[in-house]
Parts: sequence; C-alpha cells; structure tokens
Amino acid sequence: MPSSGQIEVASFGIFIVSVILHEISHGAVALLRGDDTAKRAGRLTLNPIAHLDPIGSVLVPGVLLLSHTGVVFGWARPVPVNVSRMRSPRNDAVLTALAGPATNVVLVVVSLVVIRAVHPEVNGWACLLLIYAGLINLWLGIFNMLPVPPLDGSSLVERLVPDRRWREYLVLRQYSMPAVFLLVIIGYESGATSHAFNWLYVHWVQLAGYHVA
Repeated sequence: MPSSGQIEVASFGIFIVSVILHEISHGAVALLRGDDTAKRAGRLTLNPIAHLDPIGSVLVPGVLLLSHTGVVFGWARPVPVNVSRMRSPRNDAVLTALAGPATNVVLVVVSLVVIRAVHPEVNGWACLLLIYAGLINLWLGIFNMLPVPPLDGSSLVERLVPDRRWREYLVLRQYSMPAVFLLVIIGYESGATSHAFNWLYVHWVQLAGYHVA
C-alpha cells in the first residue's frame, strides 16, 4: 500500500486537476451562452499555469495536507465572465456558476462507477486514487454550493434579488470574501469542518463498497 506521503501528493494532484476542470466549466458554459471573455483570456485550457493561484491553489491546500488536518481547501483564479454579453444575463449567470459544482458531481459519479465496475474488493493504487478523487470532488462541490458570495451557490440567492436592488447588492457583494474566510476559520477552529469531512468520508467510502474500520 502507498505511504501517507504518497497519498498526500496524489491528493494534491487530484485537487489541482479538479479545481482546474471546475473553473474551465464556468468559462465553457459562459461561452455557450454568448460570453467569450474566458476564451479570449486563454482560460479554456487544461494548462494549470493559466488557472492556479499561488496562495489558493498551492500554499493553502499544501499546508493543510502537510499538517494532516484531514481537510482540503483552496481555490483557483476565478474565470473572467461578463454577464452583460450573455443572451439572458441573470439566468445565464446562474447556469455559468452552477457549471463548476456540476462538473465536480460528474467527476464523483465517474469515480463511483469505475470503482464499482472494478469491484470494491480490489485494494490497489487505482481504486485508492478513485476514492480520493470522488471524496475531493464531493467536498469541492458541496463547499462551492454554500450560498455565500463569491461561492457558486450564491448564484441561486442572487437570482432572487429584485432588479431594482441589483446595484445595491453588487456593492455589498464585493465585501463578501472576508465572510468566506471567516466561515472557514470558524469551521476549523470549532472542529465542525473536520467533523463534516470525516462524516462525508465514511459515507462516501461505504457508498463505494468498502467497510470503514
């Protein structure tokens, strides 16, 4: 079986790939809805250099993995989107935002299908990587669906904001990032994040067909 260090390196790689695919999906859906901003910015590419944020994509998740917190958290550079170029700006903005978590869900399903296809009794590198791929994408999908700007789930709340209040909302939205960091810090300090991640891990592994000791 692989060592804990090898698992951490593999998890980090899976996290990076998952975040990149998450961001590309935003730009791809925006393009389908009429906005080619991401394409012109060179963001519809699998080249990690175009997407990675030195702090959010490397430093933060790397430190979390090395400190054995049991939780992976981080972010990539947001894909530029100009909703005013879309056919139906407010509706298409929701579709564009939800494309990221939807991509994570697809990766979870693919991981599960492949694991079940090769039988849970197989305890090899491939199955272990698929377990972690599913878990990381499950976590990314759930976290990004929290209804707090600028997370993707906030798009559902934003769609309910009346047009006459939209400009006021945008002014408040630009100060929302500290709220996300505060939410993350409270989660870590209280142990709620680790508890939630462990609960997710146990149920995900069981769903994949394995028994948790």
